[in-house]
Amino acid sequence: MSFPSLFYAFFLILFSSSRVAHNMNLSPSPAPSPAYYSDSDNALTIFDVTSFGAIGDCETDDTSAFKMAWDAACMSTGVDSALLLVPCTFCFLVKPTSFNGPCGTHLVLQIDGIIVSPDGPRSWPWNYKRQWIMFYRVDGLSIQGSGVINGRGQKWWNLPCKPHKGPNGTTQPGPCDSPVAIRIFQSSKVRIEGLSFQNSAQFHVRFDNCSDVVVDSVTIKAPASSPNTDGIHIENTHNVQIRDSEISNGDDCISIGAGCFNVDIKNVTCGPSHGISIGSLGVHNSSACVSNITVTNSTIWNSDNGVRIKTWQGGSGSVSRIVFRNIEMVNVRNPIMIDQYYCQTKNCANLTSAVIISDILYANIKGTYDLRSPPIHFGCSDSVPCTNLRLEDVELFPSKGQLLENPFCWNAYGSMQTITVPPVYCLLEELPDC
Repeated sequence: MSFPSLFYAFFLILFSSSRVAHNMNLSPSPAPSPAYYSDSDNALTIFDVTSFGAIGDCETDDTSAFKMAWDAACMSTGVDSALLLVPCTFCFLVKPTSFNGPCGTHLVLQIDGIIVSPDGPRSWPWNYKRQWIMFYRVDGLSIQGSGVINGRGQKWWNLPCKPHKGPNGTTQPGPCDSPVAIRIFQSSKVRIEGLSFQNSAQFHVRFDNCSDVVVDSVTIKAPASSPNTDGIHIENTHNVQIRDSEISNGDDCISIGAGCFNVDIKNVTCGPSHGISIGSLGVHNSSACVSNITVTNSTIWNSDNGVRIKTWQGGSGSVSRIVFRNIEMVNVRNPIMIDQYYCQTKNCANLTSAVIISDILYANIKGTYDLRSPPIHFGCSDSVPCTNLRLEDVELFPSKGQLLENPFCWNAYGSMQTITVPPVYCLLEELPDC
């Protein structure tokens, strides 16, 4: 264990007795003086939110205390790193807010307690309903710990505008903005490790315009019926590692949007969910490019989809150099899917342009599927076919032992590199060179 880690452990032991004594009624320990702790040998400075007035009773608004602690930590200079501590045994109510950089040092946000959002739309500021906690322009940020971030999304999921909340599975008119729990925007060298995320109103963790991102050993949980609760979403973000995590929710475990490249996903357990998705891309005739994505050594279970690429008609751009390898499917409705006709309404017009999909490898994908749909679905554009789709060691069987279901292909060019179960005879031979 490093010296900073030993110091942090000693710090927690030193103050544990007073905190435990106050824990029965969730009142905070007395604020220490000074409001931060410094270790001169390693230039580590610790800022405890309770030292800045946070109460931690799950009801009192602690937003201003968090902001003051952040500002003090962010402005630290002359130290190797600053640690902003959200201590255990407390439950902090934090309202929508933005933690901004740039900061003067590497900043560690150590969350060992519980952070909760306002409880539902009526408790939320009327002009701030698209995100809860945002980190903006913070380079060199670590968000870590054993704590819980709870978005309390149940009342948001029941809005009439949400999918399947109206009569006969329809949606109803009305405001539908719902907050993302954690949004990280225009930041680099960001690491999230060890935390648990629960019941976000919408996406749990979202990265926009970021680079050099690591998400390691996190747990994300929301009911399978919760709408739009993607686990991790990335947009215009590159050099990303997502690993050793468990995600179960009501939408995609991991979704990859436009402008993403060099993304490595491994050792992820996903389900129940909508699987791991690239897209949707090309909505409203937009351009989207995604490349160099790998998903390996993962398990997807009891999910609507396994590994999916989805694009809207009328878009442009490309999806290329994608690898799905060593993935176990357990009772998945659509284990392997490309859908270039993605549409969220019943009346989407046919359009000629499409996002180009090419160079996709599916290797060592095995398991079981739900017989409601073919196990392999390649629905490609009439005018822009999918090309160089390759399958190696793919074995997918019905989960209840019925007869194999034939794969579906439409304007899909590719090959089976080995014997595939079920065989994908509907693939077309490669297009001739121009």
